Amino acid sequence: MESSPDYIRSYPPEPSSLIPLLQRTQERFGYLPRDVLEEIANYLGIPLSRVYGVATFYAQFRFEPLGKYVVKICHGTACHVNGAVNISQAITEELGIEEGQTTEDGLVTLERVACLGCCSLAPVIMVNEKVFGKLTPEKVRKLMKQLREGKLDV
Repeated sequence: MESSPDYIRSYPPEPSSLIPLLQRTQERFGYLPRDVLEEIANYLGIPLSRVYGVATFYAQFRFEPLGKYVVKICHGTACHVNGAVNISQAITEELGIEEGQTTEDGLVTLERVACLGCCSLAPVIMVNEKVFGKLTPEKVRKLMKQLREGKLDV
């Protein structure tokens, strides 16, 4: 992993570099570590509160590392009318976390998404880049058990 000061200094030390620096930081670390945000603020000569203000405005930025597996639960219209709420409940019960959280072991991050574009398979989830559709609470519980045991091919 590239050290943060090296890549930070590759950008002009002006406020217009903030968003590209946030993007590069997230690309490098998978999230925005506080110590790196402090370095960015110091380098650009802006308050840390401004860095956080910009970073929290955009949904693409995260402040916690992702799990090894990212489970995205579709809550689009087709999935919603076909039981997405029940799918979400089954997953949260099975993993012991809520949407937007990561398991304590860092294995799974659970995310709510508006639409995965797989409406004909509703309700669906995506684990990393693999889509699972036509789900029931029972099927999704089994998938989550397999995922935790390392037996799910994703």
